[in-house]
Order: sequence, then C-alpha cells, then structure tokens
Amino acid sequence: MAALDAVPGLAANPAAPASVLLRLLKFDHEWSTVARLTYRASVPDEVAEALLAHPDRRVRGALAESAGADPALRARLLDGPASDAILVACGPHPYGTTAPPLPDAAYERLLAHDNANVRYETANAPSTPAHVLLPLATHEDPFFRRAACRRVWDELGPQVRGALLDDPDPEVRTAAALHVMADDEERTAWLVETRADHLWLWDVLAHGRLERGLAERLLAEFLDTDTTRLARLVGNPTFPADLAATLAGHEDPAVRLAVSARAELTEKQRAAIDWKVTEEDRLEPLVWVWWGRADAELLRRCARSAHTWLRRSAAVCAELPDDCVELLADDEDFAVRLLLAERHPKAPPELLLDLYLHGTHRAVGVLVSRPGFPSAGLAERFADAADPQARALALRDPAATPELVERLSRDPDGFVRLMAASDRRLAVRRVVELLDDPEVGFAAAANPLLPVAEMTALLDRAGVPG
Repeated sequence: MAALDAVPGLAANPAAPASVLLRLLKFDHEWSTVARLTYRASVPDEVAEALLAHPDRRVRGALAESAGADPALRARLLDGPASDAILVACGPHPYGTTAPPLPDAAYERLLAHDNANVRYETANAPSTPAHVLLPLATHEDPFFRRAACRRVWDELGPQVRGALLDDPDPEVRTAAALHVMADDEERTAWLVETRADHLWLWDVLAHGRLERGLAERLLAEFLDTDTTRLARLVGNPTFPADLAATLAGHEDPAVRLAVSARAELTEKQRAAIDWKVTEEDRLEPLVWVWWGRADAELLRRCARSAHTWLRRSAAVCAELPDDCVELLADDEDFAVRLLLAERHPKAPPELLLDLYLHGTHRAVGVLVSRPGFPSAGLAERFADAADPQARALALRDPAATPELVERLSRDPDGFVRLMAASDRRLAVRRVVELLDDPEVGFAAAANPLLPVAEMTALLDRAGVPG
C-alpha cells in the first residue's frame, strides 16, 4: 500500500502540526517513522510530552536523541525509569553541529549517577558545556579528572594543569601529558616508557617532542621489527633529519614515503627517493604542514610541490591562499581535489560540481551541501541531461520554473522524481498525487506544501489510529 510507504515522510515535514505528529506515535508499520522525529529542527512541546510519557523505551529514546526538542523536556526523562538515564547521557548527536545543552541541574544528577556508563557518557558528550566540565579537573574521582584533561584542557589555568601533569593517577598524568608532549621531551619520554603498548603511543610517535637519545633508541627498536611504527616515527617533525636520511632507501615503501615527505627536504631531494602515493591511500595531513598552516608561504610551497602528500596536506587547510586554491582545484590527484572541495571554504563551485557528477568516491554525494555548490544556471545546463543525477541538479536552480519542476516530477528515474517531490515550487495537486508513488511518496509527505487535510487523509488511508 503506497500510503504506508508515504507516512514516514510526515515525521520530517516542518509544516506538520502536533495533531499529525502525535498520530505517528501510534504507527507500527516501521520504527523509523518515530525515529525520524529525532531529526526535526523543532519538536512541538505537546509531541515531546507524549514522547516523554510513552511506555515504549524506544520512543522515549527518540526524545533523548532529539536535538530539536526542548532540553528541559529531555532532562525530565531522568524522573522516569532509572534505565532512561543512559538515554539522556548519550543525548543527541546532530550531524555537523552540537545539540543545545541540558539544564545544569540535569548534569549534576547525571555526573553523580550510580551507573558508571551514565557518568562516562555525560562527561564525554559533545553537548556537555565547558562550565560543567571545568570543575571536574579537581574532582576526587580520577575518571572525572581524565575527562577534564581530554575535553577542556585549553581552558584550565596553569596551576590546575600543573597538578594534572603530576597527578597521582597514571591515567590522568597520561591524559595531561598528551597535551604538552609536542613541546616537552621529558613528557614524551615518560609516555614512551610507561605506555609502550598503549593505544596512545601511535600519537606520541608522531607528535611528541623527541630527545635525540630516545629517537635513536626507538629507531633501533623498530628498524627490523615494526616498520609501521617506524614510518610513524620518521614522520615526526622532531625526529633528527640525519637519522631520517639513513632511511631514504629503506625496503618498506611506507618508510620511504615518510622520509620523502619531511619538511627539511628540497624538491630535488624528494624526487631522489622512491616514493609512491595512489588514489586509494588514506594519508593523514602531515604534522609539520598542519602545525604551520598559518604560514602562507609554507602552504604555497606545499601546494606547488611535486609530492602528492604535501599537496593533500595543503588542501585540507582553510588558510590556503586563494591562488593555491585555484591551483589545487586542477590537481591531477583526485584526493587533492576532493579534500579541497570538502575542507576549503572557497573551493571553486565548478570543482564541487565536477566532483559530484564524475567522482566515484562515496564522499562526493555530500558535496551538494557545501555552501559553494552552484545553483544558478543549473536548470538550463542539466534539465535535459542524459544522466539522472545531473537532471536532478536542475531543481537546485532558483530560476527553475514550476513547469520544469512538474515535468521532472514525472521523470522515469526515481531519484529525479524524489527531488522534485520535495520541491516547494511543485503544484499542490501534484504533491498530493505523488503520495501514491511508492518510490517517492515519503518525499511528497515531507513537502511543507502538503495541506494538513491531506496529511490527515494519508494517515487515515494507512490505517493509523486517530
């Protein structure tokens, strides 16, 4: 039945009144219908109250995960079943932003909860504000002191930082030392000695400030036993240049690549090393490039380098000069172009469009959400394109006529019809007609042009109780 497929779209319709949304709580066809309420920009208080009092824990969980619901209402879940506390602690995780924080009294209850998982999730939730976390730096529980180190180190005073660096708990000392190791040889050495098998060692090798004796010892230790860690070590900007030079001909390509991308090398020296980067290689930005990204000339040298890793590292820096943005937009390496498109605020619109239409990486699909993605002129360029993904772009054009939108709402390709079904230029009668299209009915149901009477009629046809 097409009506059953369309109903979930009502949960995302910004024009849906509370009376319609409340009926969705009685819709048992698909759990995602209730879950979609979580992603609304706003949830009417009447609906949030119903979620709060619902006997199904999954439904109450939808309130806990809703960034659009009043935080005070989310906090009231703490007055319900004890098991709901973990739902509140985990809270919303909206994509690309942070949810509004809970009232301070709720954080007091969560941080004092008997369940350790509740305390852990609260201390690590992205929405927990700094003013709640700062006092934890001097808390008697080392768990909270570690959380403060991780979350609000930069906002702590010198005296508190010093106490955490010398904390009696080794895990707290570790969390604090990780923040200062880039400038502190002693802390780096301590981390290496006491955390040799710890997950943190991966970061220490790359970012910690290395005293020469430690660098030599680690080189000898990893040389024939662990080339993965060796490559990580060689990429550390403080690893001595003369030691790195001895590895330029190492048998492991990852080690040679790490040597070839060091800051002190000239282009000629890099070219003399047998390095290789493929499109499939996932490479972190080079530490020395990221740390020096405020230096425009450094970024220019990287953008103009023949070394792919340097250009990729420059591409992720928002500080990249405009002339280098244009240069890297035409780079031969797909990853350079994609990273520029994803990360730089001034990525050329035509680059975004070209990658979206012709890129094969899964990340290209989200480029349409970038602020610089073009819109003007797309209707004229793509309304009759053979590729349905290109035809759908015509709907992004503010100059697209209602007639074109109607035509595309009848396109043989489901994706094109889907985009047209949610368009606010589509005639209301056509929006209503599309409710019966099993491929795009839910998008039509989410269109704010849909009259409330039609929303109610759709629920009736789907058999949703009133």
